[in-house]
This record gives sequence, C-alpha cells and structure tokens, in this order.
Amino acid sequence: MSQLHPVVAEVTARVAARSERTRRAYLDRMAAAASDKPTRTALPCSNLAHGFAACGVEDKLTLRGATKPGVAIVSAYNDMLSAHQPFLEFPAWLKSAVREAGGVAQFAGGVPAMCDGITQGRTGMELSLFSREVIAMATGVALSHEMFDAALLLGVCDKIVPGLLIGALAFGHLPAILVPAGPMASGLPNKEKARIRQLFAEGRATREDLLEAEAASYHSPGTCTFYGTANSNQLVVEVMGLHLPGASFVQPGTPLRRALTEHAGRRAVELSGGGEHTPLAQIVDEKSVVNGVVALLATGGSTNHTLHLPAIAAAAGIKLTWDDFDDLSAVTPLLSRVYPNGSADINHFHAAGGVQFLVGELLDAGLLHPDVRTVAGPGLDRYRQQPFLDGDQLVWRDGATRSLDTDVLRGVAEPFAPDGGLRLLQGNLGRAVIKVSAVAPEHRVVLAPARVFTSQADFTAAFRAGELDQDVVVVLRNQGPRANGMPELHGLTPALGVLMDRGHRVALLTDGRMSGASGKIPAAIQLTPEAAAGGPLSLVRDGDVVRVDAERGTVEVLVPDAELAGRTAVDGPAADADWVGTGRELFAVLRRGVGPADRGATVFGTLSGQDTGDTVDAGGSAPVADPSEAAVASASLMPTQGR
Repeated sequence: MSQLHPVVAEVTARVAARSERTRRAYLDRMAAAASDKPTRTALPCSNLAHGFAACGVEDKLTLRGATKPGVAIVSAYNDMLSAHQPFLEFPAWLKSAVREAGGVAQFAGGVPAMCDGITQGRTGMELSLFSREVIAMATGVALSHEMFDAALLLGVCDKIVPGLLIGALAFGHLPAILVPAGPMASGLPNKEKARIRQLFAEGRATREDLLEAEAASYHSPGTCTFYGTANSNQLVVEVMGLHLPGASFVQPGTPLRRALTEHAGRRAVELSGGGEHTPLAQIVDEKSVVNGVVALLATGGSTNHTLHLPAIAAAAGIKLTWDDFDDLSAVTPLLSRVYPNGSADINHFHAAGGVQFLVGELLDAGLLHPDVRTVAGPGLDRYRQQPFLDGDQLVWRDGATRSLDTDVLRGVAEPFAPDGGLRLLQGNLGRAVIKVSAVAPEHRVVLAPARVFTSQADFTAAFRAGELDQDVVVVLRNQGPRANGMPELHGLTPALGVLMDRGHRVALLTDGRMSGASGKIPAAIQLTPEAAAGGPLSLVRDGDVVRVDAERGTVEVLVPDAELAGRTAVDGPAADADWVGTGRELFAVLRRGVGPADRGATVFGTLSGQDTGDTVDAGGSAPVADPSEAAVASASLMPTQGR
C-alpha cells in the first residue's frame, strides 16, 4: 500500500483537530438516534398504521413485523429537466429490488430540482443556491416519519446532490446511498458550441443559430455532458464512497443503468443491519471529505464545490476551509481535461478509464485515503473496479490501469498540470477562489483598471456599446449570497472571451459564482466578505487599478489603505421589499440568515455546532473576527504570498 502523501495527511489531521468538538457532538447525536431494531417499532400503533396504510398486503405484513428494514426513497424527479427525467422509473425498480432483499421501500418524498441552465441570467437564478437548503429541509421532512432504516437518494445536478446529502446527514445514523441517473449521449462537440456562443455574443450569429447549437448539445434524457457542477457532483460523491463503484457515468436507458439502480436497493437493505451496518455518519468523515476535495482538484471540477463541500462537511460536524482546498491543490496533479477545461465531454472521460482509473492513480500516489468506509464496503480499493453485465448478472471487474485516451485522462506520472488549478486568493479585498486549469499561464496575472457593475445586464450593455474594448478587470459586485442569493454568472463568459481574443488583458472579480464554466478567463470569484456585508469590494470605483494574481495568490486594489477606508459604498444590494418576483420574496429569510461564502454560504452551519461566522485559520487555531462584520479591518489586510 502506498504511503499517504504528507500534505494530504497534514490537511486531514488539522481538519480533524479543528473539528474535534463539532464532530464529536454530531456523532453523539447520531449514536443517540440509532436503534438496534427497525426504527418504526418505537411508533405507537396508530402512527405505524398510518405509515403503512397505502401499502400492499405483503408490504403491510412486513412493516407490521419487527425484523425487516424499511427503506426511504427520496427523489428529485421531474420530467422537465433532462438529468432527472430518468428517475421516473427508478422507484418501481427499487421497490422490487428491496422487496426481494427482504425489506420494504416507500417513496418517502420528493425534493425540488431547478436547472441553472434554464434560469441562467434570469431572476430565477437568484433562488438557485438557496434551493440547496430547501432540498436539505425537504429531505429532512421525508425522513422524519421514523419509518425508515436506510435511504436511497435520487439526484444528480448542481444543488440537488449537496442538498440531499446535507438533509440525510441530519439522519446520519441511517445508511444512505446516492443513486445517479447518468449522462446523456454526446451531442454537438464542445468546441463548436463555444464557438457559436462567442459569435452570438459578437452579433455574428443569429438567435436561431444559437438555439440550434444549444439544442444539439442538450438533446436527450440524462445529465449535460460538460464537466460542470452536476458531473462534478457525481465524481466527487463516488470517490467519497457514496455511489456504488462505477455508477456515476453509465448512461440512462441502458440495461447496466437499471442493474446498478436495482443493486443500490439491495445494498441499502444489506447496510441497514447485521454485520454490514454502515450509517452515513461513518462514511462522511474527515478522510472521505478530503478524498472528495482531492478528486475535485485532480479533475478540474466545479468551483461550486468550494461552497458545497464545506456545507456538506459542516452538516457532519466537520470544518473544511478554503485553505485546505488551496494546500491540497498544490500537491494534486491535474489528470483530466473535460470541457470547459478541454474539448472532451464526460462520456469521453468515462470511456478513457473514468473514475476507476482516476481512483487507482490517486491511491497509488498516496493522494487518497484508502482506509475509509463506503457503501460498497470497507476500503476505497473497491472503487478501482468497473461494473459490467455478465448476461443478466451484475459483476465488477478491475478497471483500466492505463488511460485509453491521454488527451482526456492521464496518470500521475504525466499529468496535464502539476497542481489542481484551484487557488485561494487573498489581499486587501478579502478572500476569493480562482480556477486556472483552463487559463493559459500568460493570462493568470492581470493588472488593469476596474470597470464596476452591479448587474449582468449593465455589463452586457457596456460590452455591446464597445465600452470594454481595452485591458480591464470587470468587477461585478452585489452578487453574493446576502445580496441576491449568489446567482451563477457564466453568461458573462462569451463576452469576456471576445475581449481576450482581441488581445486585451481581461479578468473578472466578483462576489458571485461562476460554477465550472469560467473556462479560459481568469475569474476571481466568491469574494468574501461580500459587498452586501460591507466588504471592501463595495468601495472599488471605476478606474481603480486591480491586480488579480493567480501565481502569487493575491487579489488587491492598488489604492492606499487610508483612502480606501475613507470611502463609502455608492451602491448596495436590493432591499427585501425590492427582492420580489419569480418567488424570490419566499426566500428572504434565507437571504438574511445565510453565512459567508468561505463557510459554504449556508444557513445550517450552527446546526452541527459550527458558527457560520467563525473563521478558522489553516492550522486550526482559535477563530478570528467574522469578516462580514469587520469590513474596515478587512480593507487593511496585507496581500499574502501564494505558492
């Protein structure tokens, strides 16, 4: 067995040290909730009768007894979203498989699933991040009936998987398996899609041209095939041991997809009792969280997981910080290039060796913890194996030990880059993250005048008017979680790409999100403290010189500290009374209660004993002042040296 990399070991140790109190409190709660008998046996007769009233005769008899498990199905099915439409058939398959294994599965609840691709650039996108919290709460409602001894969680896309997992972790005394649906078949090549998007941004392609390209890209049931948050979700949770091995990228509508789904049902029964009893709380621990970060970094995955993984970890009592991402990124080689970090899609990645090859390489390099619990059993070695159908029988065999396409997937000995490409930026504007896995080295340092906007529409108008045809750092503020729910901003990418292609030095600086779609543009994102919380970004003016330096790890405005501290903000976020329409008023309480981006932009941190306002340094020492309440102090932060 390979020796664990010293940085992986050190980061894991400090995560465990800083989380000691909150993790212990969480595990104590889970232990108190656990039972050595089916949960429903504690219910009064009337309650239990309500719980099985709609079941068939056979299932009623099973649930009246006190030995066989009940399994909850919680699904994000809807038939508008391609990624979730395949879930229509899954509950029937799962119920049958669970019954054959000796249990009873019930559809416990549905959770919402919204699509950032549909709401992009619209006011509905301002609900997107908060939908994660709603999904977590809906999962909690589904599991609250105390009828269940295990859970099957059906979800794929951006906020859905994190929300399901956060909700299930509140019931972490139960086993839980995440059940994916798989990606759609490959459509229009990604290079061609990007080309037409950029032509449209320049006014050189019609709306019909653009719609035709988009329809050829997103064309059938299944997950979108680029490597954004949805597919990052799948890969990360598989490496965390929450999927069956090899389940992430098997396409829907295939016999293998159905066989994996049915096996997940049988496996939930096995994990719910006897010697294999493995609750979710024991799978999601400090080691598996670090494994998830490493897998994200090794594949150039979505920056949204710098929000989601800390929020998931917090739900399990674990304090994960951006410093941990930064230090792990420095030693994790980039092993894949999938759009927007390359031209290939996730199907090409899967065909080249996929998760199994990736896990094998990272394990052999000592970059993953092998000694973890998973839904497939103890140890991560099981995830080197790939599922196949031998006739009607589902079997696992050793996966590829060499890449079948080195333009898409490589080994540790010949990576695309020596590091994971996700970096922490710090300076007198606060802290941000930047993904450079698709940014050419010559574009990773930008020093240019700022042009400040507070909406995507204003930016687009300025671009079309020719006002940005120069070296520029586009500052888009009041896009953080407290301001407007932190919508994704990857609609900016085509126009910024045009400016770069014209030979200008271009960067984006924002307290909003860019997901996995920042591509070739250096984008310092999720800046915290956000402008709406009084962060220094609220003080930047047009013409101020801003430096975004991904090499040194700095983000700063070149304005003297005294001058910056003497300024007042000239614009602010929308008031609650103005944040209405498209259902936004329903989410105002979440907007008021959300924590900062570097703590996962979540409202749930305190539920695991973690104060969402605490900032813990890389070494796990005592908390320092809440940056969102100390904007003036933040303005005087000195830039820190990066790598």
